[in-house]
Amino acid sequence: MAELASYAVKDGIATITLDDPPVNGYTHEMNAQVDACILKARFDTSVHVIVLRGAGEKFFCAGANINMLQTADPVFKYYFCLHANETLSRLEQTPKLTIAALNGHCVGGGLEYAMACDIRIGRKGGGKTGLPEVHLGVLPGTGGTQRLLRLVGKSKAIELMIEGRNFGFEEAMEMGIINKIFEGDTADAFMENVYEYARGFVPPAKASMAVGHIKRAVQTGGEVPLEYGLALERELQAKLFSSGDAKVGLNAYVEKVKPDFKGT
Repeated sequence: MAELASYAVKDGIATITLDDPPVNGYTHEMNAQVDACILKARFDTSVHVIVLRGAGEKFFCAGANINMLQTADPVFKYYFCLHANETLSRLEQTPKLTIAALNGHCVGGGLEYAMACDIRIGRKGGGKTGLPEVHLGVLPGTGGTQRLLRLVGKSKAIELMIEGRNFGFEEAMEMGIINKIFEGDTADAFMENVYEYARGFVPPAKASMAVGHIKRAVQTGGEVPLEYGLALERELQAKLFSSGDAKVGLNAYVEKVKPDFKGT
């Protein structure tokens, strides 16, 4: 089977690369490989941050492979969407910071992939984004209807999806869909800026367990009643209070020195 999603680790950062030129459109085979990469990053104690990117210069991901959708039967399409949802939920719930590095166009299912990450960084002038599925007579079926409304609100989400227009990364940032825009004349130059940012959340710079637990408190707590969210927050805080990095951080504060976090 062709490698459609590669996995590499450096400096505490795992990079998952969507790689099916020319547009990095995903199939069930690609999603299965991405799923395996997510699990690998979960179990790898040397990994503190996960970066998701597309191969090449022009596309992060243009969504589901249209040729596959055109020829597949309804039963396959249903299970294809179910597995894609499970894959992105696994990414969303992994207690490690995830960053979508939008090195190029990020439309349709590509944006759905990106919205399952914690932070989305666009390459300046690097492309457009949006959910244009309405033009195909369908809806964004890999979490797009749900995650977009949670980012921009109900009315704006409906507007963007029923109009189905694509828009630049700068406009996406104004709406809160993209968090940051970094420079980069080439995809490699852009990625260097992304990695510099990502390294800021890797020990010794940050207590990565605290970062991961903050993510879990927000991702899970935001979907349950307040009292359950507060209970989750207390449980996660209790785990952090017993961690090595909490001792490091508290001692460094008292001694007025820079903390040297270990990720434990």
